[in-house]
Amino acid sequence: MTVAGARYDNRMQATSRVVAPTELEAELEQRRPELTAYCYRMLASPFEAEDAVQETLLRAWRGLERFEGRAALRSWLYRIATNVCLDMLDGRNRRARPMDLGPARAPVESNLNTLPEATWLQPIPDSLLAAEGDPAELAVTRESIRLAFVAALQHLPPRQRAALILCEVLRWKAKEVADLLGMSVASVNSALQRARATLEASGVSAEDPAPAMDAARQELLARYVRAFESYDLTALTSLIKEDARQSMPPFDLWLSGRADILTWWFGPGIGCRGSRLVPTVGANGRAAFGQYKPSASGSGHDPWSLMVLELGQNQIEELTFFLDTQVLFPLFGLPPHLDAQP
Repeated sequence: MTVAGARYDNRMQATSRVVAPTELEAELEQRRPELTAYCYRMLASPFEAEDAVQETLLRAWRGLERFEGRAALRSWLYRIATNVCLDMLDGRNRRARPMDLGPARAPVESNLNTLPEATWLQPIPDSLLAAEGDPAELAVTRESIRLAFVAALQHLPPRQRAALILCEVLRWKAKEVADLLGMSVASVNSALQRARATLEASGVSAEDPAPAMDAARQELLARYVRAFESYDLTALTSLIKEDARQSMPPFDLWLSGRADILTWWFGPGIGCRGSRLVPTVGANGRAAFGQYKPSASGSGHDPWSLMVLELGQNQIEELTFFLDTQVLFPLFGLPPHLDAQP
């Protein structure tokens, strides 16, 4: 359990001593996965999303006696969650990916610059989101938390962001969103028009189809893992798309094109040779692995990155290496070290 998770449990236990468990409280808890997805789209950090959801449920639990059912429970919870997120976003810079901060640069070590953690969009484990339900709704959830879409959302002002998520992703009516945000319907429609234009300029949409993890893509993943672990240049060249992209937060450097990616891997990144990849729960609806580099001690492998892959039909289209393993590996249930294989 993360430190944040332990803090949440302590707060929940303190609350449960005041409010006895009820059927309504159980329903509140059942809303946690969808609220987590909503707050993550708003905040671009799973840790901040967990904070926001916990605060939402605490406020709801404390207000149960005042809840008389005049408004739908779901609408009531989303109103609380939206207000919590807007408060958290007040005066804060948006989280981003390296591609949002500047152009691609040459694959040389001198181009590496580290920026603070608060700069970066963080990945979220699929396990924190709904695992069961209507297949169409699950597909929408999977697509609307992908890294590119969440990053594009961060370009929107917070209230525009909320309006677009509620209308375009969750399919609320403009009147419902207007009531929740305290806006007129005309203002909501205007906000949506501006938000859609911003997203269109970024080249992403809430309605982009989610590629199925079919047999062909599973085989592509298996081939990639074998090629990466053997550091097979020929195989990697065939598996990575010619116009693929790579980023490595917290470094602001990102690479455009297979040639530059492989130049990096067999140049400044040669220390990754001999890595092992450990599959973990999906990240942002995409395949993810814990990457472990050979330990400097000569014994086993140490954490290096959470690797998130964007798959095309036949090749890898994007690779993101999240290097903050101290924070992310516990979140994704990955071990802190791999012992040497016998």
